[in-house]
Amino acid sequence: MAHDGNSTTTRLLTLLNVSATRTSFKGKGKRTHDEVDTFQPAPKLNKRKTPVLLSDVSNAASVNPAEGKGVEQEVGVEAGKSEVEDDSQAIVEAYESHFGASPTLLTQSSREAVDARSWSTSRENLGKLGSASVSLPTNAEASSASDKSQKLPILDRLRAPFEARQAKQPKDVTQLQNDVLSSLSNHRDLYYPSTSLDTQKSTREAIALHVLDHVTKKRRRVVKNNERLTAASKATPALPPPEDVQDQGFTRPSVLLLLPFRSSALAWVAALTSHTPTPQFQLENHERFLGEYGLPEGAVDKLAEAEEGVWPRDHVETFRGNCDDGFRVGVKMTRKSVKLFSEFYGSDIVIASPLGLRMAIEKEKNADFLSSIEVLVVDQMDALTMQNWEHTQFVFSHLNKLPKESRADTDFSRIKPWYLDGHSAYLRQSILLSAFETPDTRALFNGSLTNVAGKLRIEKRWNAVPVPEGIDQNFVRVECSSPKNEADKRFSHFTTQVMPAILKSAVQSTNTAVFVPSSFDFIRVQNWFRQHAGVGFAVLSEYSSNQDISRARQAFFQGKKAFILISERFHFYKRYKIRGIRNIIFYGPPDHPQFYTELLSYPFLDEGVQAEDVTCRMMYSKYDWFRLERIAGTEGATELVRS
Repeated sequence: MAHDGNSTTTRLLTLLNVSATRTSFKGKGKRTHDEVDTFQPAPKLNKRKTPVLLSDVSNAASVNPAEGKGVEQEVGVEAGKSEVEDDSQAIVEAYESHFGASPTLLTQSSREAVDARSWSTSRENLGKLGSASVSLPTNAEASSASDKSQKLPILDRLRAPFEARQAKQPKDVTQLQNDVLSSLSNHRDLYYPSTSLDTQKSTREAIALHVLDHVTKKRRRVVKNNERLTAASKATPALPPPEDVQDQGFTRPSVLLLLPFRSSALAWVAALTSHTPTPQFQLENHERFLGEYGLPEGAVDKLAEAEEGVWPRDHVETFRGNCDDGFRVGVKMTRKSVKLFSEFYGSDIVIASPLGLRMAIEKEKNADFLSSIEVLVVDQMDALTMQNWEHTQFVFSHLNKLPKESRADTDFSRIKPWYLDGHSAYLRQSILLSAFETPDTRALFNGSLTNVAGKLRIEKRWNAVPVPEGIDQNFVRVECSSPKNEADKRFSHFTTQVMPAILKSAVQSTNTAVFVPSSFDFIRVQNWFRQHAGVGFAVLSEYSSNQDISRARQAFFQGKKAFILISERFHFYKRYKIRGIRNIIFYGPPDHPQFYTELLSYPFLDEGVQAEDVTCRMMYSKYDWFRLERIAGTEGATELVRS
């Protein structure tokens, strides 16, 4: 993360000057991030106002930590009881070594190595997670990616009930959760691009515990320093305030959960609150959250109500519930409550979709609430790639930047030095979860993760997907020497080699489906058919209306249209079964390997179709490795690329 030192210094001095000016007019009292926010520069991020609660009124009783127990009440500290009495010193030190005021790994050499993308790579087995590629900044001290020699590095208060629940579940699930938590314990980035439907829930619960543990440790450190400052101010004679109280960022939000759908947010909130036992914990605004993030009243979820087998399982798990992709919600965590729909600058966790965050940032022209993110979780990246990936890139480009404005509740004396130096991105822990890899997700891992603690990439060997027995699969290699001209080479091969041969065949020039993974390629192929093919064709894209879809499917099945063009996004969102197919051309391997199996099974929806009646061509290049590996298997893809 290279940056101009002079520019950073200038912006920081500006922030300090603004802060000093505001303080001189408002007096000496500065509020910490534990206190009630009265300054709200971006109140429109959450449109509906939250009713004032009794707990909020009690929190507002004291806005100066030196004047009483207002801050302690906010996080529920019991009088006369230390926050860390029940936790081992090793657990506390593990947090402080990475997110404390002086992280040991944050050195000039480690930052320079990360900026130069100079990583030393090794491999390690992480138990149920499988084999992992471990990347550390060059010359960094090597250590195990996970430490299984001690108990889970989670606060006792959170770990004990979690382990009690684990005792009631299968050992394989428990081991996977423990391996995930152990891998995250040293605060390295985790890229897990092979999550399955069977492990998705248990993995989410483990990461939710890690997130909650991080927020709790941070809030406890803030409260402990508040107590020290209060004790110093009340001492007789008065003592100078302690200087080692740097425990905050520019803003309060320290965790960002980036998700594709509202139903995903519902699942993550359920996972977070599963670690907050009732009735001790109060869940505020939960009914409102269920109303806005669940299905509307009276709506019927056709996927959930359908009989088993009508829809593929992965489609049901992805799209049941509320599938709106424009949302954002703040979550405030205290010792005794979880408050949903809290104002962003008063939240500990921000849960949002890339589209929802982008709309908020562009509307307010401000992304300062993302300046102090310490833990980032991006879930269901395979679904995000089927949306507009540019939104995800936009959010990443606004993470951990120096804020544009100084807030009234910012106490610069308590901001950690590495925030002021503009180095927070070097310590952010990113957790990326996906069912499979794409070039976009790998590029994000390679280029946007700059954690000096290192990063883990889980590896997987794929088996070939099953296809109906007897179908002749013809893999057609497209030669190209650079990814920059790969799209042109593929299009040229399709229009000059593949299609002329098909149009000359009486059998293959009808009942033919052309499946195109990329939306850009789909438009290009569609235009070519319109201008040059000279045959009737139907179109199924993500922009097709229900009426257009019905007409296209019927015309193709009845033989009125010889070709049907299908985009992968259409199949991802609709998953319709297409009848009348006898010949299939894959313009490129689909991202979702199950789509390959499904399309090859559709001809057999019609009676009397034999395997020898079906032809299959798949175009591929060496740059299709990720997609090809999931279809042909790791060994088969290796042979195809080298052939």
